[in-house]
Amino acid sequence: MARAALPDVGARQLEAVLALAEYGSFVAAAARLRISQPALTRMLKRLETQLGVRLFERSTRRVQITAAGREFAAVAERMLNDLGITVQSVREVAQERRGLVVISCVMSVAVGRLPQMIAAYRGDRPGVEIHVREGVYASILDDVRSGVADFGISYVDELPDFAVGTALGRETFHAVVPARHKLAGRRSVSLAELAAHPIVALPTESRTRRTIDAAAVTAGLQLHQRVVVNQIATLLALVGAGVGVGVVPGGATRGPLVRGLRFIPLAEPKLVRRLGLIALREREPTPVASGFMALLRREWPKSD
Repeated sequence: MARAALPDVGARQLEAVLALAEYGSFVAAAARLRISQPALTRMLKRLETQLGVRLFERSTRRVQITAAGREFAAVAERMLNDLGITVQSVREVAQERRGLVVISCVMSVAVGRLPQMIAAYRGDRPGVEIHVREGVYASILDDVRSGVADFGISYVDELPDFAVGTALGRETFHAVVPARHKLAGRRSVSLAELAAHPIVALPTESRTRRTIDAAAVTAGLQLHQRVVVNQIATLLALVGAGVGVGVVPGGATRGPLVRGLRFIPLAEPKLVRRLGLIALREREPTPVASGFMALLRREWPKSD
């Protein structure tokens, strides 16, 4: 059904109706609005013409609001209140004081550096809500492409055409072992040495797992992945319980989950990946997302 044509009514006209309804006098209402009495009279006549109804009855001594005027004044008050709330809300969003940021990131980032970055960003922006979606490389790309996430934090060595990447730093891979493991005191460790131990691993769809498996194949090694988990946090917990050893990106070597564990740089082969921001090429970020990405670019260490 076609919508009826709407009159061209502005906020100033709404304020004029409310002032005249309150004061019952063109002189007092004009003074309240800081305009001349003739200007107020013209404004009201133009509004009544647009609406096709009389809002006020005038006489030489008084101005009396009509039934239609009372109904319109009630609507005008609600509209001005809603407009004021909307303007304030838009300003808060533009100034990064309010809004929502959805981040899709690899698990090593979620348990590593990201918590500190979120705390730094929200320190003076308590009205901003942040959602974190942990996933593997493919799911992060899906989140960015579909618009579920404002941006992603993942590996930017190779990206599809729809995405644009901004490098943050590099991640090197580390072996993780229990604090009392015989390898715990080593300054570095090779993948061949880890092959002699049961390994707690991520699933094969994880890019971290594929990188490790490819390195093992190149070196002619067979790794014994005895337990497979979906989350790095679970991997660290199982290693801490003595179930096996693991290999994780450098981002997972910090945070509250690392107590009781030792992280040893993987030296043979040395595995390094570029970590960065991933955004949809054709989409302009929201003010809060743009502000958070600027903080990440500024504060993220260039290497782990």
